[in-house]
Amino acid sequence: MLDDLDKRIIEQLQQDGRRPYTQIAPAVGLSEAAVRQRVQRLVDSGVMQIVGVTDPKMIGFGRQAMIGLTVEGDTRKVADAVAALAEVVYVVLTAGSLDVLVEVVVEDDEHLLELLNDKIRAIDGVRDTETFLYLRIHKETYAWGAP
Repeated sequence: MLDDLDKRIIEQLQQDGRRPYTQIAPAVGLSEAAVRQRVQRLVDSGVMQIVGVTDPKMIGFGRQAMIGLTVEGDTRKVADAVAALAEVVYVVLTAGSLDVLVEVVVEDDEHLLELLNDKIRAIDGVRDTETFLYLRIHKETYAWGAP
């Protein structure tokens, strides 16, 4: 369970993941050592990751898409198989007309076609796919979880 201090530390790191503990400590009212320990506990417990977020287009990945899957059988097995693909960055089981949503980042449309035809559609249990090409990301945030 997160307390208010954990949430304030998370908020500080969401603003700048490279913010030094020496700046976080006075902002949250703890010592630098206490902040370091809390951050390590949050990372070790899986509550938080500290990562560098890139713009895929700036590093050579010109196509992003969301692929909706309709599945026959166990959706968890299909989700596990899809999640193992290097191009896949996000997998979620859903309720509704689609069973699984898969976000992918690829170099170009040819790479997307190969991913769909040769990898995703070849997974046992995938009945149908529906691809939604990203024209532009209008909003992307990682600032949830610290109300």
